[in-house]
Amino acid sequence: MTPQDSAPTEEHPSAEDEVVRICQDLIAFDTSNYGDGSGPGERKAAEYVMGELTEVGLDPVLLESEPGRASVLVRIEGADSERGGLAVHGHLDVVPANAEDWQVDPFGAEIKDGCVWGRGAVDMKDMDAMILACVRELARSGRKPPRDLVIGFLADEEAGGVKGSHWLVDHHADQFEGVTEAISEVGGYSVTFDGKQGPQRAYLLQTAEKGIAWLRLRAHGRAGHGSVPNDDNAVVHLAQAIARINQHVWPREYIASVRQLLDGLSDLTGASYTDDDLGALLQNLGGAKGFVEGTLRDTSNFTMLDAGYKHNVIPQSASASLDCRFLPGHEDDLMATIRELAGEHVDVEVVHRDIALDAPFDAPLVEKMKSALLAEDPGAAVLPYCLSGGTDNKALKRLGITGYGFAPLQLPADLDFAPMFHGIDERVPLDSLRFGARVLGKFLADC
Repeated sequence: MTPQDSAPTEEHPSAEDEVVRICQDLIAFDTSNYGDGSGPGERKAAEYVMGELTEVGLDPVLLESEPGRASVLVRIEGADSERGGLAVHGHLDVVPANAEDWQVDPFGAEIKDGCVWGRGAVDMKDMDAMILACVRELARSGRKPPRDLVIGFLADEEAGGVKGSHWLVDHHADQFEGVTEAISEVGGYSVTFDGKQGPQRAYLLQTAEKGIAWLRLRAHGRAGHGSVPNDDNAVVHLAQAIARINQHVWPREYIASVRQLLDGLSDLTGASYTDDDLGALLQNLGGAKGFVEGTLRDTSNFTMLDAGYKHNVIPQSASASLDCRFLPGHEDDLMATIRELAGEHVDVEVVHRDIALDAPFDAPLVEKMKSALLAEDPGAAVLPYCLSGGTDNKALKRLGITGYGFAPLQLPADLDFAPMFHGIDERVPLDSLRFGARVLGKFLADC
């Protein structure tokens, strides 16, 4: 639907004016996703988004994969609908939060120390708020964006998007008709380091992301009494497999986006590096260092264990959950390595898998993102990087849509931002939200 034809007035707040309120409103909805079908779902947050969109004359649709698991989509007609459309999307679900670990109520959306605190403030109700605020401003202005926009607020990303983005692609692909590119979470935030000429700010624009292989290792053995020797113990088989996999050293490989990031950092800082020694260079990234380290090789991390039911009973099976992330083109090799390391007594089951992504940094859409950032922060640099996690852009790739991570935030140099993804005391500065709303608004007006 075309935004309503109404000129902006003093009664209509700008995106910059509204973004903090919307972020608080969204955080206050507990949309915790436990990954097992439990939890409150996204429906209440989706209904809120519907209200914010219809209030400014748009005609969104709410789509549920099952009761409570709701996504919202709205199409905004562009000045040139013959061009490929742009999807701008975020997810409404969040990972769970243990309130006892936090300084504040994780769903209280409290403003403290110049930040909005709460689960989702970083991942990713901050970006949801920026999108919603900018779309509301666009609708009120009566202006058409350069091309069609498909705006999405999606369910279930934190569990792989099975009940969100992937379900939409499977059952409502028509909603994305004509869309060729997309932007979503994580990329576009700033890091500050010592450059050649003094403090230097750089924005990390996500052009690639690793693939996902969530695996379950299931060991089999002979059940028996805990007092009787047993040379076919499932718990032992599993423990040995865990040790072998944990001790495996995955070889390094520098994909294009990682190489460009490292070279760019080296040029800005004057710090040299070798493929075997990145230590000094990566220190410049602060908390984002871990994200980048996760993209230098494939990874495998054990996350859950399940075995036995009584102290004096040897169980016949034992299982462990393994989170693997692979670089583009590495999935087959990773799976073969895991199966070999698991050994003959352990089956490897795929619980969930998804593809790796790799998009060009030298692209017109990237130039538009850079232009919007540099209009607000002229002295900054913009560098590509690969995300060690995953986003809903994976699902859209099945429709041929090229996705980037662009959630623009100018962050204080001393804020340890990246570790707050899925961490405690998650928070985003108010000034960063307002900066993001300005940048995203410029981008959507020029995309």
